[in-house]
Amino acid sequence: MQRAVKRDEHDQREQRARGLRRAVVCAAAVPVMLIAAGCSSDSGSGDKAADDSSTKSSASSSASPSPTVQAAAYKSIPDACKVLGKKTLEDLAPKAKSGKKGSSDDASTRGSCSWSSLDNNGVKGSQFRWLNVSLLRFESDVTRGSGEELAQAYYETQVQDAKSVSGAKSLKSEPVAGVGDQATAVRYDLKKKEGSFKQETVVARVENVVVTLDYNGAGLAGEKTPSADTLNKLAQKAVKEVVAAVAEANDGGSAGTPSSAPSKSASKSPSGSASKAASSSPSKSAAKKS
Repeated sequence: MQRAVKRDEHDQREQRARGLRRAVVCAAAVPVMLIAAGCSSDSGSGDKAADDSSTKSSASSSASPSPTVQAAAYKSIPDACKVLGKKTLEDLAPKAKSGKKGSSDDASTRGSCSWSSLDNNGVKGSQFRWLNVSLLRFESDVTRGSGEELAQAYYETQVQDAKSVSGAKSLKSEPVAGVGDQATAVRYDLKKKEGSFKQETVVARVENVVVTLDYNGAGLAGEKTPSADTLNKLAQKAVKEVVAAVAEANDGGSAGTPSSAPSKSASKSPSGSASKAASSSPSKSAAKKS
């Protein structure tokens, strides 16, 4: 009985020993497996990170294209002294012999012409008329915007200038339909030492070109003051001709392709000096010319 018990104890010790050896072997194997798994995991994440970095770099490169801007529709303007027909000039300035061309540093972007008419009836008085047409074309530029946007801003400035003439009385402003992309007529009375003047200013925009037409008249030396409605109709008729002349000079004004670089003439573009042009526009100097 004692020997049987000893054998049982011996067998149990052997089993425990074998179990312990297996536990030690397994414990030793676990770190090896973990290390192998960790190495395998690090290797995969490194490759994936490299791939992600390459993909992001490529995406960033393709997501930053060169800036573009829609090219200006009109590339030139007509001679300001030739935009009105003979009959129209006879109606607006019957005694004008020829137009006086304004100075310009770039005939393709800006131009102006004025006509002065004095119908002298001696002791019965005289009828005076003064007409001025100015054209300003804007080029597209990636740093400032499209030619049309620049023209739109200048158009609004010109209309505001026409409404802000010092000494203007009975001022009225109204949109003009059927003239370019947009047009506004401004009228007012202006009292001067020579007499009472009626002023009409029509500002129109067609694509990237702004047309400003100033027309005023007065009855001098006791002559009757001209009708504001008559002057307004004549001014609107004339500005329609000017807008048509701009389109004709550009073969109807076909828009170009987007430009990815500033125009070569950007430094000379009227867009950079629009405020200067606005301050010296005919609408503010009309009274001085009258």
